[in-house]
Amino acid sequence: MLLEKAPPEAAPRHLTPRRRRSLLPYGLLLPATVLLGLVLGYPLVRLVVISTQKYGLRSLFTGTTSFAGWDNYSAVLGDPQLLPVLARSVGFCAALVLGTLVIGFGVALLLRKLGRGMRTAVTLCLIAAWALPNVASTLVWQWLFQPGYGVVNWLLTRLGFGDLTQHDWTTSPASAFTLVWLLVVWQSVPFVALTLYAGLSQIPRSYYEAAALDGAGAWRAHRTITFPFLQPILGLVTILSVIWDFTVFNQIWILTQGGPNEGTTTLGIWTFTRAFSHNDFGQGGAIAVVSVVLLVAMTAVYVRRLVRSGEDL
Repeated sequence: MLLEKAPPEAAPRHLTPRRRRSLLPYGLLLPATVLLGLVLGYPLVRLVVISTQKYGLRSLFTGTTSFAGWDNYSAVLGDPQLLPVLARSVGFCAALVLGTLVIGFGVALLLRKLGRGMRTAVTLCLIAAWALPNVASTLVWQWLFQPGYGVVNWLLTRLGFGDLTQHDWTTSPASAFTLVWLLVVWQSVPFVALTLYAGLSQIPRSYYEAAALDGAGAWRAHRTITFPFLQPILGLVTILSVIWDFTVFNQIWILTQGGPNEGTTTLGIWTFTRAFSHNDFGQGGAIAVVSVVLLVAMTAVYVRRLVRSGEDL
């Protein structure tokens, strides 16, 4: 009787090439995940811990704290200043995001219409404005609108808008917010414009030519061609704009410090003043945690849509 050759033993599942390929993406993401966990995860966990403690100036020097439970959150949620600050923060964030997207989209369309030389010059200007540190650009902005010797006040006076040489733009909440809005939008437009222009450059021009032959105007062409193609990119820049604009701090603090009469106090400014001006780091941490929760809730819908659009591609 001939002995049949035994079939080779199957290799363990964890050693198969298919299994190794399936684990490869996770291995590539592991270093970035660990780094983000150390850089962002630990401060966030530490923030949550401080928000549940009676952490004041004495605790900062002695290192001894006592557990406060939900007392800090109860104090913050019951503070009559919460609703005005929250409404101000959300409204200001919405105005910043809307202004950034509208102006950035307009600049992206302009870049597509310009010639190569002028487009390169405009792109370099946008990159220079975006690369400037926000503290430095805020100080320059403060000098431009400075009463007495500000360039903007001098220019508006020369153009016939009245004597504005001594006008202080931070004396009323409306003008102060307008001043900050102009600065933040100016700083944010370059990224949005260049990102949208990159998306516009991937749309074939033949689509617009076909739409023109069918009698479609500029608005209809944008509605049926441009916006559907740019929907994932618009979702991405919207999420990033909401995150950046909701947490604006340096520009408001340098220009107004939350004034006048707390008229420009947002959640970021309120967190800073409660923690460092009132030396109540526990309540400051509680406000910061509430801000993080609100920010996650505001961006969750856009993130879900972005993930779904990526799965459909």
